[in-house]
Formats: sequence, C-alpha cells, structure tokens
Amino acid sequence: MIISILFYIGIIAESMSGALAAGRHKMDLFGVFFISFATALGGGSIRDVLFDHHPLLWVQSPHYVLVVLVSSLLATRIAYFINRLERLFLTLDALGLAVFSTIGAKIIIGMGYDLTLAMIAAVVTGSFGGILRDLFCNSMPLVFRKELYAFVAMLCGALYWFAFPIFGEEIATLISISIGFLIRMIAIRYKISLPTFIFEAKEKL
Repeated sequence: MIISILFYIGIIAESMSGALAAGRHKMDLFGVFFISFATALGGGSIRDVLFDHHPLLWVQSPHYVLVVLVSSLLATRIAYFINRLERLFLTLDALGLAVFSTIGAKIIIGMGYDLTLAMIAAVVTGSFGGILRDLFCNSMPLVFRKELYAFVAMLCGALYWFAFPIFGEEIATLISISIGFLIRMIAIRYKISLPTFIFEAKEKL
C-alpha cells in the first residue's frame, strides 16, 4: 500500500516536471502531455521493451495515463507555484527516483535475471524518463551532470537484490527506497557528484 502511494507521488511529480520543461519550450497542450508522459512512464516503458516484459505498465493499467494527463494539465495552471517550490519538487524527484529504480529492479529480479541486469533495469526505470524529457526538449540530460542520479538508481537495484533473499519483498523494497532517497538528498544538499571528465582540444599549430 505504501509503495503504491509513493509510486503515484513519483508519477505526479515527474509528470509536473515534464510539463514545466514543455512550458519552457512553449509547447502546446499535446506537447505538454507528451513530455509529461515520457518523463513519468518512459523509463518503465523502455525497461519493459528491453526485457520483454509485457504488457507495458500503462497498457495493463491505463489509469496511469489519466494520472499523467491530469497532473500535466494541473501543472499548466499552477506552474508559477510549482516553480517556487523547487526544494519540495527536488525532494519528490529524489523519492520518485528511488521508488522507480527499486520497482524496476524488483520486476526484473522477479523474471529471474541476475544482479547486473537488475541494476541496469533500475537505472533505465529511474533515469530514462528524465533523459527522454531532456532530449525531446533539446537539452543535455540532467542525469549526466546532476548530483549522483544514475548512481543512486544503480544502488537501489543492488540494495534490493541483496536484501530480498534476507528480508523478503516488502522490507527489501523499503530498505532500497529509504537508502536511495537518503543518499540522493545528501548529494543534493552537499552537491556531491561523480568525477567530471573535461576535454578541450587544443588547436593544432
């Protein structure tokens, strides 16, 4: 029950962040919904296609599409209010990342895949929605330059893998989400990032 509530919160938060991104690029309402959908459900859809997990989540449960639609339309009406609550939405985004990543790993582990693929599934589920949003908006994806984003997704997948045989599904899920969320918030607070590679080619003489 708690996981379902957190999942809905994550979808709503990601949908609204997608709507704001669309608004910054002056998209029409279809564009707003499309970007919101890609942000909220794109990662899970890519995971399901890659691992042949059918039906897709939003096909099996179409009400998630309605949640995205309502959230994105609501965001267009309260965009200024949302923009002022940046800290709150960073927190909800961190929560959504941990929840999506953990659920992605849980699905793939349930299909019998190993640790490596569970971690990949976690990254795809947790991060690729944001990557799609930024690519469609012609921006460098935030996941490649923000504080410990894909790393947290990978960690959530690994945590669930190791905790599941010991504590069972429910406790393992809570452990993975809690630790992933905490690390992401610490990274935001103290601006902790992975090392950055900078290459500037010198002009040949």
